[in-house]
Order: sequence, then C-alpha cells, then structure tokens
Amino acid sequence: MTVEIPRDGRVLFIGDSITDAGRDRTDPADLGVGWAMMAAAWFTARHPDHRATFRNRGVGGDRVRDLRARWSDDCLALSPQVVSVLIGINDTWRRYSSGEATTVEEFTADYRHVLGVTRDTLPDVRLVLMEPFLLPVDDDQQRWHEDLAPKLDAVRKLAVEFDATLVAVQARFDTADVDDRVWTDDGVHLTPSGHAVLAQQWLAAVTPAT
Repeated sequence: MTVEIPRDGRVLFIGDSITDAGRDRTDPADLGVGWAMMAAAWFTARHPDHRATFRNRGVGGDRVRDLRARWSDDCLALSPQVVSVLIGINDTWRRYSSGEATTVEEFTADYRHVLGVTRDTLPDVRLVLMEPFLLPVDDDQQRWHEDLAPKLDAVRKLAVEFDATLVAVQARFDTADVDDRVWTDDGVHLTPSGHAVLAQQWLAAVTPAT
C-alpha cells in the first residue's frame, strides 16, 4: 500500500538520530544531511509541480517515550498530512549501553499512543511507519536482535492496526549481499550509502496524489 502525498501537502519526518542527521535546530525547514533530505529532494525533483513541503523533527538519542513527550509540539502543532515515523533502535541500545531497558509492552503502548492521538487530532493524516533496524558490526551487537525483534514485530502490528504503510527497512539491508559496513560504521548510524537506501525505500512507499 502506497501513501498519496497531496498537492501542496505537508510531510513530516520524525524519529531519532537516523532521521535527525545533523539538522540545524535553529532553522525549522532544515532537513539535515541524511535520508530525509534525500527523500524530500528526490520527490521534489521528480514532481516539482507538486509543491510538497517537508519538515524534519528527528532528535538524536530519542526513544519512543521521548517521542511521545514531544509529539504535541513536534508533530500535531505542524498539522502534517503525511507523518513518517522511524523510532526504536535507542529503546534497544540503552538496554545494552546503560541497562535502561524498555519492555515491548512499554514500547508498544507509547507508540500506539502517538499514532492514536494523531488519528484523533488529524483524522485524514496518512501514516508511514519505518521499521527500526540493526546491522551488527560485531558479535556482541548480534545479541541486540533478541531485544529489537519483538519491537520490530510490534511496529509491524501497529502498521496493520492503524492502516499505516510499513517500510520494510531491515529486510532490504538483510538481502543486500555486501558487508554491512557499506551501510553503517557502528551498526545503527548510516553512511551516505545507507541513507540513500533508506530514502529509496521511503520513496517506493509514497506517490503524488493526482
């Protein structure tokens, strides 16, 4: 299922550092240097007469609970017509880096809350859910999958529950027959090539409204 971006539509990218990608917080229109910028640029290049507006509200380090805390200001207040969410890897990472675990129940409840309040406030909004992903660079990071897998499954189920378009990121990287270091240096943050893959996946999930 593809998401239609309306003419003159307002598109919001929101999530953690993968979406943030160094955006200038003093410039509300800055898209950073990562996949969100690439996706917006390619969409506009392909459909210059569509006049869609793109905004980036990624914040490095965010977990889903952090996203929930700022959702009113960083999402609802902008009245977007398309909301694209990429969140989850920090909920896993903190378990292993600092012992701050997020249960799948907590993760799902907070994620469901932001989607539900968005549907209630913006009834015609189109939702795009990006899968959280992991590209392990060592044996220790491999075990992160045990924590991430149920959260990834939760995102897939929420996409069905809220009639959202799911962008299958993990599968795209998993089927690429190359060393994962082409895409990432640390298993999470992406190289420019990794960001380009993410942008391609997002663009395949959207279409301009006629």
